Amino acid sequence: MGFESSEPAKTGSVPPEAPDALTRNNAGGQGPSRRVQGAGRRAEVSVIVPAYNEVENIEPLLAELEANLGPEYEVVLVDDGSTDGTRNAAENLKPKYPFLKVCGYKRNQGKTAAILTALPECEGGIISILDADMQFDPEDVVRQVAKIREGFDLVGGIKRGKYEKRFVSAIYNRLARILFGIKVHDINALKTFRREVLENIRLRRDWHRYIVPLAAARGFSITEIPVLLRPRLHGTPKFSGSFRVLIGLFDMVAVGFQLSFMRKPMLYFGVMGTGALAAGFVLGVIAVILRLFRHGFRPLLYLVILLVVAGLVLFAAGLLGESLAGVNDRLDQLENLLAGRKPMDDGGQDSGRESRE
Repeated sequence: MGFESSEPAKTGSVPPEAPDALTRNNAGGQGPSRRVQGAGRRAEVSVIVPAYNEVENIEPLLAELEANLGPEYEVVLVDDGSTDGTRNAAENLKPKYPFLKVCGYKRNQGKTAAILTALPECEGGIISILDADMQFDPEDVVRQVAKIREGFDLVGGIKRGKYEKRFVSAIYNRLARILFGIKVHDINALKTFRREVLENIRLRRDWHRYIVPLAAARGFSITEIPVLLRPRLHGTPKFSGSFRVLIGLFDMVAVGFQLSFMRKPMLYFGVMGTGALAAGFVLGVIAVILRLFRHGFRPLLYLVILLVVAGLVLFAAGLLGESLAGVNDRLDQLENLLAGRKPMDDGGQDSGRESRE
């Protein structure tokens, strides 16, 4: 399916010359600047930074990015409807950090919308998504970009360090592995990927968590490395509370439905419909025989009616699903045509592009 996963000891080991990822601190801007992308040079790597009410983190984050990223990087900060002056703070820092671009909107729309808003502003062929809370280390972005340059399409992160939702995250990721059939340890950590990954998957609200399974379903090659999750120093968490857990669970079911039933609707619904009709026919014959021998059992007749109706409804759902799948395929073709992209084949690869399985 075009998926590759590496064990942490093999793919995620920190190079000898790099500091131990588990002992890095949160101090931004340490060490000599590596002269991040400036004017007049096209960026090769774009770092998207969604920010919602993170005014205290903006300047230390940009200082840390300047210290760790090279001249081929740019940073696209998206203000997700902040009310604390986050955008103004970022705009005022643009003269100091020429690699910075700022965009956004007035009303909070969520992280997925922020990512999609930033994409047209990105120059790079490689995209990394880095939260503005400074909990992920920019050095891990550099390491993920290095893995992309080795030939992978998407590099995920395996969170290392102390964090509050470890138990919930473990259950969430285990369910994802079962539902999506992908061998990853963490689908919702720091991620870096080729631009075409984001251009060829369909994201709805809050679906940024499922970029990894959506990319895997399209046939893109995936690996992962350990990344440091640091404690938040400023501001408040934006993805906490039991309600967020329910949203994530329901979104997971919705994505799983899109990646399974919506691919071959008639196959799934047709099989279930056939089973219901077959069971209704068998029970109907039994009901008739019992009636002939004067042993009629009315609840059995109701069950026969229920099974037959359910079978017909399932068949109708399968036909409706096939119609919707056809519309989705045509929309995908239209989007590719308008964007000037190559169409994807059934395995998710660009036509003429070699699959790394």
